Amino acid sequence: MICCHRRSSSRWPYSFPRAPHQAAHQHESVNDQELQLPSLMRELGLVPCQPRPWRATTIADDAAPATPDLLTRDFTADAPGRKLVSDITYVHTWAGFLYLATVIDCHTKAVVGWAMADHMKTSLISDALDMAARNIDLAEGCIFHSDRGSPYTSRELRSKLSSLGLRASVGRTGVCWDNAMAESFFGALKNELVHRTTFPTRAHAHRAIVRYIEIFYNRKRLHSGLGYKTPAEVHAEYEELQAAA
Repeated sequence: MICCHRRSSSRWPYSFPRAPHQAAHQHESVNDQELQLPSLMRELGLVPCQPRPWRATTIADDAAPATPDLLTRDFTADAPGRKLVSDITYVHTWAGFLYLATVIDCHTKAVVGWAMADHMKTSLISDALDMAARNIDLAEGCIFHSDRGSPYTSRELRSKLSSLGLRASVGRTGVCWDNAMAESFFGALKNELVHRTTFPTRAHAHRAIVRYIEIFYNRKRLHSGLGYKTPAEVHAEYEELQAAA
């Protein structure tokens, strides 16, 4: 058996494409054995852990008012608080499902708001939104993008968005690419944590997910879409530029 492991201050493993960037980020070198790992795995017929196939779970509310897709798959933003994406997923525990709602900023790719509960009602999204509004300055007219699920098209959420000065945007039902940034985060969460862990209770899952988001994903995980920087680093760079302006 051949085993290759890069030591890290993180408890969550990096895939090979990120390992050289992690090494450079920590001012370390990558040895020849690590560089040969992909070819050795191919020779042995080994494949890396991959996210499970995506399945459509959105239940649209046909009676909800029509809402346009304001992003049209453009998940870039020139500053924090201009575009947000949100979604809900569920995590299996022995005690039943734990539902997680997230709000992600398109500029930094940070999870700026999150909430967990044993239900997926609109109040779960509202709680995540409240956290996002506390964590970053939301520009007037900031786009809040989601899928077309009934919690996101409810009258209650429309009222919440209006009170925060946000514009609603929704993708098409069953088309995951229309909310790809939110889906990508859930893929990372489940590939790097959930599918590697057994949770006896919702409380166990809650604690693990909080650590993943706040300790690892937002502050330590290198993002290819950010030039292999962390969301925290990108946010700090933006703040420095604003202070110097």
